[in-house]
Amino acid sequence: MTPSTRKALVGLFAVWQLSAVSTQTNADELIDGAALAQRIYDRADGQDAATLFTMTLTATNSTPRQRLAYSFRRDGKNGEVQSLLRFDSPADIRGTGLLVHSRADGSSDQWLYLPALDQVRRIASDRRGGRFVGSDIYYEDLEDRRPDRDRHRLLGQEQIEDLPTQLLESVPIDATKSVYRKRLAWIHEPTLLPVRVDFFESDDKPRKRLTVHKMEQIQGYWTITDSTMTDLTNGHQTRISVQTVRYDQNLPESLCTTQTLADPAIDGALRPQ
Repeated sequence: MTPSTRKALVGLFAVWQLSAVSTQTNADELIDGAALAQRIYDRADGQDAATLFTMTLTATNSTPRQRLAYSFRRDGKNGEVQSLLRFDSPADIRGTGLLVHSRADGSSDQWLYLPALDQVRRIASDRRGGRFVGSDIYYEDLEDRRPDRDRHRLLGQEQIEDLPTQLLESVPIDATKSVYRKRLAWIHEPTLLPVRVDFFESDDKPRKRLTVHKMEQIQGYWTITDSTMTDLTNGHQTRISVQTVRYDQNLPESLCTTQTLADPAIDGALRPQ
């Protein structure tokens, strides 16, 4: 995930990354790209956030399936970012949760809670390219991705939906640490939020596309409140529509633990309305 999508998607779920950089890329391009990526990562988004949202899954010629969920994100100690996501409905997924701890060194841990088994299990690093609960969002997309894990390059300016954007290319420094070979993000510089992100995996065509439909200023923080992730190979879509966001509530450290993940009643008491 690019820095642009890091706080965007984590902000949505409280949620949202490019061939290697050419050896002929000049130093100014790298510096400018890295500087923009750092500004995006450092964008003000509060010390914590609680979000209530719907996730709508749509396949071609199929009836959309809607899920209600809520999430928490908090900035922890030593640069760690923690998030907890929980589904509230429908009944077949109610209580399912995901806990993510992203560290300042770029490493992360993820745990999935399945109420049917009443079991918390760690997500292995080689499964980060797996789809989260059948959506178009990969487990990797839900991690906090620091800008120093990628090489960044500015490719120019473009108008997207009448908005001026900077086109930022990001390529993993260690290709073994990401399912994506590159990411292209169209950054609306006044807000430092992406208007669109294309995700490339094994070839020169994007595999997925994040499209932002709406952004709002909430408690002084620019927030993506409506977006869609599309699988460009089959047209399957996952739309995230935010109903409520509350920032800076001083969420407790105990909220983002495996103990809380295994007990939906604990975080349910803090569920945003």
